[in-house]
Amino acid sequence: PASAPKAAPPATLPSAPQANAQTPSADDLLRRGVDLLGQQIWCWGQDVARAEGNWLVEVGFRRTQAPADQEKCISLYTLELPEGRRVVLRGFGVFYGCDGLGGVFLPRYEFRPRYLPRASLPRPPWTDADLPKLGPPADSQREACAALTAGVLDWIASYEEDVARRLGVAYREATLQRWNNGRRRTLPATDMPPAWRSLAQAVAGGGLLP
Repeated sequence: PASAPKAAPPATLPSAPQANAQTPSADDLLRRGVDLLGQQIWCWGQDVARAEGNWLVEVGFRRTQAPADQEKCISLYTLELPEGRRVVLRGFGVFYGCDGLGGVFLPRYEFRPRYLPRASLPRPPWTDADLPKLGPPADSQREACAALTAGVLDWIASYEEDVARRLGVAYREATLQRWNNGRRRTLPATDMPPAWRSLAQAVAGGGLLP
């Protein structure tokens, strides 16, 4: 196959803040989250299409093909994790549930956690219309929502660390060369895990929740 065209120099996302740096505002965190999640969802799509084999399936995701009445939808990927946790990946966002806490859905273009009292989705989310009614957490749900959101961000960081360890940083950098079109703000592969963990810490500290 032809090699990917050489990408323009990326507009780089700000790295995770240093200990002595000014604390980012909620709007800064939100923008960073939207950019990061868009980049991450692209990366998952490329991991599915990997020439050597579907990486999501290799690391344990269950692939569910769309039914006939949803033939225009891409496959759905679900990963069952220890301690009653699960992740569902879609092109329009990410769902993360944990038994005893409930679930959160992170919309791709908003990055505002939407809370669900149950830990699994009632039906496969082929489109966003298949999602149950979701909204900001009530006061009594904020602690669970923050824990869930921080949990999924930490899981994404761990996923990227595993990609770097098992496939190599060069693999992810090649993915990002295809993502960068000269207009998107792009974070280098080595900065992705710490950026996700920085966001997780901000969420655990009360940031991003409405």
